[in-house]
Parts: sequence; structure tokens; C-alpha cells
Amino acid sequence: MRIELLILLPILIPFTTAILSVMAWQDARRQRVISLIGSMGLMAAAVGLFTAVYTRQTPLVMQMGNWAAPFGITLVADLFSAVMVMLAGLMGMTVAVYALTDISERREELGYYPLYHILLMGICGSFLTGDIFNLYVWFEVMLIASFVLLALGGDKNQLEGAIKYMTLNLLASAAFLAAVGILYGLTGTLNMAALRAGLTDAPSGLVITLSMFFLVAFGIKAALFPLFGWLPAAYHTPPTAVSAIFAGLLTKVGVYSLIRIFTLLFVQDISFTHTRVLLVLSGLTMVTGVFGAASQKEFRRILSFHSVSQIGYMIMGLALYTPLALAGALLYIVHHSIVKTNLFLISGVVNRFSGSFQLKKLGGLYRTQPVLAALFLLPALSLSGIPPLSGFWAKFMLVRAGLETEQYVIVAVSLFVSLLTLYSMTKIWNEAFWKAQPEAYQVESDVPRQDWLLRSLPVAVLVACTILIGLFAEPLFQLSMTVAKQLLDPSMYVAAVLQGG
Repeated sequence: MRIELLILLPILIPFTTAILSVMAWQDARRQRVISLIGSMGLMAAAVGLFTAVYTRQTPLVMQMGNWAAPFGITLVADLFSAVMVMLAGLMGMTVAVYALTDISERREELGYYPLYHILLMGICGSFLTGDIFNLYVWFEVMLIASFVLLALGGDKNQLEGAIKYMTLNLLASAAFLAAVGILYGLTGTLNMAALRAGLTDAPSGLVITLSMFFLVAFGIKAALFPLFGWLPAAYHTPPTAVSAIFAGLLTKVGVYSLIRIFTLLFVQDISFTHTRVLLVLSGLTMVTGVFGAASQKEFRRILSFHSVSQIGYMIMGLALYTPLALAGALLYIVHHSIVKTNLFLISGVVNRFSGSFQLKKLGGLYRTQPVLAALFLLPALSLSGIPPLSGFWAKFMLVRAGLETEQYVIVAVSLFVSLLTLYSMTKIWNEAFWKAQPEAYQVESDVPRQDWLLRSLPVAVLVACTILIGLFAEPLFQLSMTVAKQLLDPSMYVAAVLQGG
């Protein structure tokens, strides 16, 4: 088998899984088995792809239909995209296990499993495409699947959140498509490797204008200030499994796209696009998100606003634009995907035991469910940046990069936001776990053993990942630095695509 075929597997496996799930539409039990096997297959394919790219130390490239670049559809897997695909495989597998007991029979009958795997296909396709128009296509695949998953079940709150989500993301799609059209008219190509050279001699004013179009489009997808309104309005409305996969992966596709185009394409005026625009937006995203979280009193809404806040750290790494900063951004993406997915899953377990996401109705879980309390505390402390967990090392790298570039204001903002993040996590701990549950809201919850095991297993796996990243940060640091250097010097990426490796 040609090793380049490994690029296709993260797209074909979820696509095949979705088709098989449709064929088993009337049999929910068979759909669950198919979904579980498909998610494990995606994880295995992602590991295989990463291993191949890491071993070769050069990107894997596949030209669909044997059309040579830049004329055909190109799939590319460099270290950055391979890491992101592996992250998608891990999140997809853990949430698929959790969903076995979280998704109601009614939603299963309405097509949850095919939609879930179409979503994973769109996410992996976005990470692997080497063509900016096909990035738009994969975004639309992802948008359609995520919108239906958000509205699936037809609850009033879900529909309200889904409409807000769809409206803002359609604006992003319109901005994206307009930018793609202008880009093609300017350069005559949409292959990202060819665009690297095509934009070199273009008028700088037009290139900067184009970059702002893409910033709006991807900024909405990533929930960047001031374009994040859809996220806290939507993430707390669907079932927990849907919230978790959204929190872990959807915004990361937007962040991935921003990092990709602002390291590969729009590097003509770093002082403006990165230092003046992206750095300011990153700080505003951190602050507004964390203030929103501090004011909330509902478990998942707090986590939703924190998702916004943490995006600011990732964009901070891009804006500083040094090897250490970009390495910190990548490590932060990995850390945040694992931790935030896990915290959403834990919120679902809390709801299963206590019957609510409202903090005022919760309490006493530290005494009645000590294992669950420990499983919450570790990712919560990691999100706050407490050593030696994964969040500490990611923030440490970003803070050090900020100090090295003498960007003291953004460093101060990032540290201040970390303190408010700790405050929000402490609030959840005090309300849901430490204080006694109010008698007026006490419920009798008899959670079956199988239900508890299927919910706690993926949570425990992700907690273990958080601890391992913290304890063995050095190998991940070296990997992140390698990715950062490849992003800052994309000559190997361009050569692999345009010269066939």
C-alpha cells in the first residue's frame, strides 16, 4: 500500500461509518456498535498517519485523480495537521463511548450517529486539505452536521441556540467565500502551497485586506472577540456528548485555519496583522470570555465562556510569532481540547447524579461521589494553569515567549485571566462538590453501574492524558518546537506539494 493512502483514512473511515449507520437506521443497538468501531478505527488511522509523518519528517501529499498541484485537489499531512487529526481521533473515540449512555433513543432514531461521524469527517478533512476552496467545502460539511446535531431533538433551548449558531456561521461562510473569490482573481490558484508564492508580489494593501476577510471568517469559527456570541448561546443546550465534541474540536478548526493561513500566506506585514491585530484580539478574547464565565451560575455556560477565553491564549501564540510562541499555541490546543472536552463530560455526569446543571441546585458531590470530585478537580486545575498539569506548561511557554518579545501587556492579561479562571473553577467546586445540596433540590438518583462505567471511563482516560502531558512535557515540547519551526519556514511544505515530495 502506498503510504500516502494513510491521508485518506481519517476521511474515509468516518464517512464509511456514517453510511453503515444509515443502513442500520432501524437498529439503534447496531448503530452504537458501528459508531464505537468506527471511532476506534479513526483513532488507529490517526495514530498511523502521525507515526508515518513523524518518522519521515516530511509531509505526506496525495493529489486526487493524479492531477498535479496546483491544478487538482490536494491532501497534505504535515506534523501540524497530523497532530490535529490525532487529537480529533482521541476526542471522537472518547465522546463516542460516553454517548452510548448519554444520547436518548429518540435522538438515535433521528440520526445522531451518522451526523456525528459526518462531523468528524468534516473536521479531519479541514485539517488535511491543501486547497483553500476545499477548506471551505469541509467547513460547510462540518457546519451542516453540527447544526443538525445542535437542533436534534427539537427542544426550545436547542432551537434557539441552533439558530444563533447557524446565523453567525453563515455570515462566516459568506465572508470566507467572498475572500476565496478575491484570492482566486488575484493569484489564479487556490492551492495553499502555490498561494505562498502567488501572494509575494501582490499589492500589500490588497493582501492585508484579504487577510482581514479571512480573519473574520475564521474568527467566527474560532469564537474570537468580538465574534464569539454564538458559542455561549449554543454549547449549553444540546446533550452533553454533543457539547463535549463541539468544545473539544469545533473552535479548534477555526484556530487551526488561522494559524495555517497566518503562517503560510499572510506574512507580508507581521507588525500589522499579527502584532497590532491578532495580539489585541487575543487579549480581548481572554478578558471578555473569562468575565463572562465569572458571571455565570450554570455549569456548562461557565465552561462555554471559558472556551472563548482560552481561544485567546492560542491566538496569543500566533500573534507573538516566534518558535516558542507557536509551540506554546500548539501545546495549548492539545491541552485545551482534552481538558475542555473532559469538563463538559463531567458536567453531564454531575447532571446524571443531581438532575441539574444549575449550581444553586447542586452540592454534596465531594462526599457522595469522591471519585467524580477527583476527576473534576484535576482538569479544572489544569485549565487554571496549576503545575504540574498540562495547562501550566502551555501557559508557561506562552508567558515566556511574551516576555522574550517584550509584550508585557499581553503577558499581564494572560496571568490575570488565569487567576479569574481559577476563581471560576473554584466556584464550581464550592457549589457543586463542597457545599451540601439544598434540601429543596435533592433528587433520588439511582445510576446503573453500566451507565456509570461508560461515563467515567472516557473521563478517566482524558484525565490520564492531562496528567501524562504534565509529567512528560519535554517530548511534547520538542514536538511542538518542531511543528513551530515548520510553520515559520514552510519551504518543506511548499516543496512537498508542488514538487511531489
